[in-house]
Amino acid sequence: MTGIGLIIVFILAIALMIFCISKLKIHPFLAIMAISLVFGLIAGIPLVNTTDADGNTVSGIANVIGAGFSGTFSSIGIVIIFGALVGTLLESTGAALKMADCVVKLVGKKHPELAIELMGWIVSIPVFCDSGFVVLNPIRKAMARRTGASSVAMSVALSMGLYISHCFIPPTPGPIAAAGTLGCGDNLLLVMGLGALCSIPPLVAGYFFAKYIGKKVKAADDIVADGDVKTYEQLVAEFGKLPSGWLAFAPIVLPIILMGLASAFSMAGVKADFISFLGTPIIALAVGCIIAIISLFAANKGKDFYKLTDDTLKTVGPILFVTAAGGVLGKVIASSDMVNFIKANAEIFESIGIFFPFLLAAILKSAQASSTVAITTTAGIVAPLLPVLGLDSPALSCLTVIAIGAGAMTVSHANDSYFWVVTNFGEMTPQDGYKTQTLGTLVIGVVSIIGVFIVSLFLH
Repeated sequence: MTGIGLIIVFILAIALMIFCISKLKIHPFLAIMAISLVFGLIAGIPLVNTTDADGNTVSGIANVIGAGFSGTFSSIGIVIIFGALVGTLLESTGAALKMADCVVKLVGKKHPELAIELMGWIVSIPVFCDSGFVVLNPIRKAMARRTGASSVAMSVALSMGLYISHCFIPPTPGPIAAAGTLGCGDNLLLVMGLGALCSIPPLVAGYFFAKYIGKKVKAADDIVADGDVKTYEQLVAEFGKLPSGWLAFAPIVLPIILMGLASAFSMAGVKADFISFLGTPIIALAVGCIIAIISLFAANKGKDFYKLTDDTLKTVGPILFVTAAGGVLGKVIASSDMVNFIKANAEIFESIGIFFPFLLAAILKSAQASSTVAITTTAGIVAPLLPVLGLDSPALSCLTVIAIGAGAMTVSHANDSYFWVVTNFGEMTPQDGYKTQTLGTLVIGVVSIIGVFIVSLFLH
């Protein structure tokens, strides 16, 4: 199947998947896997590997599903495990509470959502948003306890902050690749500046949305009996003496520094294999994990290490499998003819200027889940159309990178690994994930493109 019919089938498949998860209470793993299989068969993916007229091998549906599943594990699986273990160790030593205390003292108790949102925005400049959420989640939970803020509001604020810089600001792979494709490779500083400027409206919108939705939706760690709620002072007393601020932040800050250094060396064109090795997310988080383990033993809690690791793996397991299922759906969609159809009919949108790259990226993002893929694919389509769209000046070309990024965050739903990371680590149900993560990314995406359009009026 191709063309409009395939688009309609895709929309119906997504609607059916949401219905199965939300209303029929089918486990997300089974619902996503089943929808992926059915959609793949309807889309025309062959039952077994075949050879086309040009002699190219076309993967069968089983191989596509296997590639999507394994690809997700290889890209983020170990990162999630190490990140979750760091979080568990930080919580067990009281380091998370110490970090929360430091942040609250800096920003004040009245604006914890703003504090965690800004932390996410800064962290995600060099770090993928998935990894960033996992790494910062212990701080989010501790700050919620420290201030009495809604856990959902804190999760949404953190997610929005991470997502905005992930899609807007190099050296995140998506924006830097788009800049190169659109001929802005030599103007990365301008791209970063425009990205930072255009981040302001969605950051404001994300903050107020987080405050609003936090009153409407409750997470598992929000729904507790009053007698089970411990004050910050009671929590501190359980640990005795908290670790120093430096030791508390090191397992998180050091991986961020390592990943940022690797990105900086790469941008500068400097070959530094050892730095690149240390800056790989898996290795960087492994270093953070080692420091967290050292902190655990320093706190005389080494005897708990095995149990903490075992508990972490039990917690992370379901997250990994649901996340991998989302990767399967994305791979099935990418293997269908839908992306090619969108590319072939791009001229329909050519008359809408800066909104064209936004809409195209939003469609691709919603269809195949990956923001990075949506950004890079859209950039390749838009590049030859820049003169037609009136976006071929250096400044507007750089702004187009941001417009594409705005589309690539619109929206995060069930086929997106980030959706499941936020939903599961935020201790929300899938249906609450649609109300928070999906609706939130729609809000910041729309606000972002409005901001981009306003900026475009002043650029030539």
